[in-house]
Amino acid sequence: MTLPLHEPAIRIIGGQRLSGRIAISGAKNAALKLMAASLLTDQPLILDNVPQLLDTVTMAELLSHHGVTLNQQGNQWTMQATNVAPTDTCFDLVRTIRASIVLLGPLLARCGYVRLPFPGGDAIGNRKIDYHLHGLQLLGAQVQFDDGFIMAEAPNGLHGATMHFPNVTVTGTENLLMAACLAKGTSVLHNVAREPEVGDLIACLNNMGARIEGAGSETLVIHGVDRLQGATHRVIPDRVETGTYAFAAAMTGGDLLLTGANPDHLHSELASLRAAGANVSIGAEGLRVTAADQALQGVDIITDPYPGFATDMQAQFMAMMTRAKGASLITETIYENRLRHVPELQKLGANITVHGQSALVRGVDQLHGAVVSATDIRASVSLVLAGLVAEGETWVQKPYHLDRGYEGLVEKLQSCHATIERVG
Repeated sequence: MTLPLHEPAIRIIGGQRLSGRIAISGAKNAALKLMAASLLTDQPLILDNVPQLLDTVTMAELLSHHGVTLNQQGNQWTMQATNVAPTDTCFDLVRTIRASIVLLGPLLARCGYVRLPFPGGDAIGNRKIDYHLHGLQLLGAQVQFDDGFIMAEAPNGLHGATMHFPNVTVTGTENLLMAACLAKGTSVLHNVAREPEVGDLIACLNNMGARIEGAGSETLVIHGVDRLQGATHRVIPDRVETGTYAFAAAMTGGDLLLTGANPDHLHSELASLRAAGANVSIGAEGLRVTAADQALQGVDIITDPYPGFATDMQAQFMAMMTRAKGASLITETIYENRLRHVPELQKLGANITVHGQSALVRGVDQLHGAVVSATDIRASVSLVLAGLVAEGETWVQKPYHLDRGYEGLVEKLQSCHATIERVG
């Protein structure tokens, strides 16, 4: 099986047992929001452990359009927004990255005005920004729409307010808490997201001089301050990358030590991994996952906001379940289009039946190599995992999705004896 070299792809020959060590990178979903926080001060914000990803590079380029300068030394990025331009936004960049929406709150708080294109990102479902806009209006903003742009203005500045999110939203929580940091008075946000990435942003903001209480709980209290200062902050390890390699170790009957991982951020995922029959141990260096070949059992999961099973690890878990004994029922409750990897897994020989937002996965003895493609980051990596155990060659097209979310994926897997390469 071959593909023309002008078509970029990841080529995998399955059947190798993964073993060795993988260093877990900084969390993409934390780094992007921390980068946006640089807009809140004219002093340098130094971020350590920033992953080298297409998404972080895109965010840096987007921020540069708003006046943020970047000095990069490896994984340490120094960002400074001495002079901020609230409207010089590159439409093409915004359309490629969903996290661009979190520029809205910081720019409005810092400048009193912002004009931002509607964000793009992965095709995984409808991710409304109504809560962001309603919350900013409660804080005193006037919001309008004009030919694909969001325009928000706070001529009298932002002021404290109380907001109850009808549904949990990570970026909505992050946007409003950043805006509220520079608002006059106290803001209270109820039913907020409790993801570790939100807690990481709060820790950084407090280090910059913000006064935010309630990290890790369902309610945040933000006491507005006149200005924020520079700070140095280390990005937390990526829990989604950790889970991805943990599932890869288990499904290949492997033995991986995931150094730098924080198991406290993966309670639900590790519980499901143990229930499937994998051995998970926690040590000073990180997380070790081992499994005997063909020993995994089917386990049911339901995605849910943190501390539930993360939607960003659903596709990878499904890939693992394609080789487990028995059946597993995987239910997606966060995004309506997040089962689009199922037809691609079926091309590899997976036995999966979809019923609405649930997928019944019956384990098979063997997957078989094929040419597959996906439309988002996590779906793409699930196909890589399936390719690791498939007989023969698997070609995963559109590897730029992987570049958006996984630092050095091919190299990390190669170091653990996978037969994998980038071609084209």
